[in-house]
Amino acid sequence: MLNAFLLTRGWRDTPQGLELEFYWATDSGAVCTRFSEQEAVFFVATRKSSQAQDILRQLTGWRHRDLSLKTREGKPVTAFYFRTIAGAREAEKRLTSHAIPCWEADVRPPERFLMERFITAGACIDTTPGSRRSLYNPKIIPADYRPNLRLASIDIETTMDAKTLYSIGVYSAQTRCVFMVAERAHSQQLEDGTTLVECADEKACLQAFMAWLKREDPDGLIGWNLVQFDLWVLCDIAARLKLVLDLGRGGARAYWRQEKGEGGRRFVSIPGRVALDGIELLKQANYQFDSFALDNVAAKLLGEGKLLHGAGRGEDITRLFKEDKAALARYNLKDCQLVWDIFARQALLEFAVERSQLTGLLLDRMGGSVAAFEYSYLPRLHRNGFIAPNLGELKSDIVSPGGFVMDSDPGIYDHVLVLDFKSLYPSIIRTFYIDPCAFWCAEQSTTKRRLVDGFNGALFDRDKAILPDMIESLWLARDRAKADNNKPLSYAIKIIMNSFYGVLGSTGCRFFDPRVASSITLRGHDIIQSSKRWIEEQGYKVIYGDTDSVFVWLCADTPVADDKVTAIGRHLAQGLNIWWQEKLKREFDIASALEIEFEIHYKKFLMPTVRGSDEGSKKRYAGLVGPAGAEKLVFKGLESVRTDWTRLARDFQNELYRRIFADEPYQVYVQECVQALMLGQCDDQLVYKKRLRRRLDDYQKNIPPHVQAARKQKEWGLGELKRGDWISYVITVQGPEPVSGRRSELDYEHYRTRQLAPVADSILYFLDDSLAAITDQQMSLFG
Repeated sequence: MLNAFLLTRGWRDTPQGLELEFYWATDSGAVCTRFSEQEAVFFVATRKSSQAQDILRQLTGWRHRDLSLKTREGKPVTAFYFRTIAGAREAEKRLTSHAIPCWEADVRPPERFLMERFITAGACIDTTPGSRRSLYNPKIIPADYRPNLRLASIDIETTMDAKTLYSIGVYSAQTRCVFMVAERAHSQQLEDGTTLVECADEKACLQAFMAWLKREDPDGLIGWNLVQFDLWVLCDIAARLKLVLDLGRGGARAYWRQEKGEGGRRFVSIPGRVALDGIELLKQANYQFDSFALDNVAAKLLGEGKLLHGAGRGEDITRLFKEDKAALARYNLKDCQLVWDIFARQALLEFAVERSQLTGLLLDRMGGSVAAFEYSYLPRLHRNGFIAPNLGELKSDIVSPGGFVMDSDPGIYDHVLVLDFKSLYPSIIRTFYIDPCAFWCAEQSTTKRRLVDGFNGALFDRDKAILPDMIESLWLARDRAKADNNKPLSYAIKIIMNSFYGVLGSTGCRFFDPRVASSITLRGHDIIQSSKRWIEEQGYKVIYGDTDSVFVWLCADTPVADDKVTAIGRHLAQGLNIWWQEKLKREFDIASALEIEFEIHYKKFLMPTVRGSDEGSKKRYAGLVGPAGAEKLVFKGLESVRTDWTRLARDFQNELYRRIFADEPYQVYVQECVQALMLGQCDDQLVYKKRLRRRLDDYQKNIPPHVQAARKQKEWGLGELKRGDWISYVITVQGPEPVSGRRSELDYEHYRTRQLAPVADSILYFLDDSLAAITDQQMSLFG
């Protein structure tokens, strides 16, 4: 038996029937398995089976069989099997044109083959001697195996319009090489160990790269914007040169798909290899950066950056290509190395591997919460006797609300504790048996003895629930991962568990039902509100609550020692957990999986008002945490953590809040900041950055400032920005203008009233003070 980890999956119709193809990584190299004479399948209501057979009579290569499976309404179904995908699609088209639903017709055979065997990514393959590279119809079972994948970091350099290739850099455990277009074919070793392979033209450069790819044969390619730029540009240039770019194993070509519309995202499938993009993986792992540009991320994570910087980098690359190819090679390879080091430092590959093993999503599949849920849920649903509904079948006027956000009590407080329900929505699903299959079974049940109440008329059969067991298994696995300090696995499990509610509450999921989704969210509302009442019965004040947390003010008139606060927080959490256990046993006869933790002690805490009113804000606050002498400020939703505010506002907020929380004088600081602004001493801190969400021409009414600046950049011949690009701009006396090529004087009064004043007044309001009161006399000097 051979331990293997799934890299890619595919299929093809053959004269002998459907053939499935899977590439696997193993300790002894890549292996391809093929399974012949497979069938595609979908389900039809048994009462429509005879009609369906008549409609399909002229087609060949299909069969049908009555099953014990049923629809969510409890109606029996018949399975229709097809020897080819093409035959299945034609049959589905004919049946749906006669208003005969075909269920699960969108489940692709490779995924169905693996999911019904409960294989996500790791597997154990039965091998025969001498045939370990290409196996036909082997026995295959799930396995908990993690591979040692061989990766290569790829980066290309081109002209600014990405039409002409300059070089391709590759960096791996074995290779430091740059393939570059030059006047002649020549290789040299640079002083830093980089091999520079000069090629006579673009075609020769691509061929040299492909020869290397075949020779080194990595399991995966990594890069920065790898799919959206590097690989796409290489394929585009190869097509222009009438060259087949066979990036896959066995000489296979890459298969591309692009979303409709200008700037639509691109997706690539490379048989036998994965393409992992650093930007996408960081986002999947919930990393946040002001900008995901490689230079910025590398500086934050590695403390180093690219060898060329600034707006003129494109021109510099062209100059180096013409004048100093060795310098361009060093620059090209440095980008490859930065990506390699980011992957290693942040364990991005390990995160992708654990995510794939948990969900059945391929390593390079980004997003896909619905697909991951269905991959795990469908085979369990079938074993419970049901087939899945089609997307959009259910029509309902019921609206499932979002998470509960409590009205806040604005103010500046001493000693605020945050009590947090650990994975609240997964805990609710476990505790109250919330599950689509359990809901269907409860609707068909003739007794209420084993049913649990939900909301909006929903009931759940505790004996038929699938999700609670899935979540419990994940929960235990996460506890083991934490104990083993396996951070990639722990975080991957957290993401998967927390995605379950989002999936069930999404109209893009075939299992969406607002009665099921609202039974999660409305139960969450009840839990937060009931917890608030219990805490206040203990003599404390809840000043805010947000989805799964409550903010508790100790109401202490005298200073409280840190160890006393910690003891109070733990006592409250323990007491609340016991109270919920007793309450749920008494009222529902169920065991509580709810777990509340004492999470944070804010020594100082600000809950601001909604700007321009006395009403408390939501999802916006700041506080001071940490032991004496090592305190730090924490901001949530305020200007300091928002990328659409200037550096001036963010730095000002940090220091002003620090002074006020520390009971230090602040008026002189405010005056000095305003004075520095008005004297032009902060000009480098006045830049706004914002992304274009649409094409420039799509903005017709109420043109926002960043779009005005982008249009001026185009009009002034400084370059046109596309949807998804970032624009850096400033506000001048003539309105918004791009930073590059600014023509007018800066509007300092704008920055005083629109940046500094809102930041200051959000906290000074509670001190009966304001930026205007502090600076009005000073401002007369600038009139």
